[in-house]
Amino acid sequence: MLAKRIIPCLDVMNGRVVKGVGFKGLRDAGDPVELASYYYEQGADEILFLDITASYEKRDIMIDVVERTSEAIFIPFTVGGGIRDIEDIRLILSSGADKVSINTAAVKNPELIRRSARMFGSQCIVSSIDIKRVYVRSEEEAPDKTVLETPQGKCWWSIYIYGGRKMVDLDAFKWAEKVTDLGAGEIVVSSLDFDGTKQGYDIEFLRELSRRVSVPIIASSGAGNLKHILDALTIGGADAALAASIFHYGIYSIREVKEYLAENGVTVRI
Repeated sequence: MLAKRIIPCLDVMNGRVVKGVGFKGLRDAGDPVELASYYYEQGADEILFLDITASYEKRDIMIDVVERTSEAIFIPFTVGGGIRDIEDIRLILSSGADKVSINTAAVKNPELIRRSARMFGSQCIVSSIDIKRVYVRSEEEAPDKTVLETPQGKCWWSIYIYGGRKMVDLDAFKWAEKVTDLGAGEIVVSSLDFDGTKQGYDIEFLRELSRRVSVPIIASSGAGNLKHILDALTIGGADAALAASIFHYGIYSIREVKEYLAENGVTVRI
């Protein structure tokens, strides 16, 4: 059985790691290179670096931070935010990243996933999907959407682009299936409903998604305690768990997370 992965997420704005709730109310959490090095030494399996305002501000990603981070760590390193075309992907990979995470540009031009997967390999292309629940009273209110019953009520999931600023009227499950067919090698799922709340991941979405796609799923948004991570990897069927606040603010170390998972029967690399 493949080991489940624990991945610290570094959301970067203006050269600093930040964290908020629902992608808003951002607080400074430190220097990205220092944090990446710290998590590497702690035993992180990978690092995800997201320039969270690059797409919205229509500017280039901070390549200097990518280069310095890649020189400081020796584990897989994914970079996202501000990626617009094949040349951006080429530049990021040549600057030391192992993978790129694409959201906004892929929604606007799905062929970018196909072209980049063919050019660089599916293992380098991660589809980042920002989701938000849309509650309905019945399936008839959303006839072309996947409506599920959740503890909070019936809903479907829309996707968002530009760092959670713009809703796109696309069913998130159908979009995930499409990017998989186009060649994405992994999917990162971030929830605007659960981000920064420390109330757990969107398990209902993860569980359904794991039934629909064959590529690895990385759960993101909502980790507040050890059981949340365990649930995402077991009940939710995710292959990896992404977390930010619990690591940035010293609530748990990566080793504590992995030891807890191992004690509960999850295969991890310690």
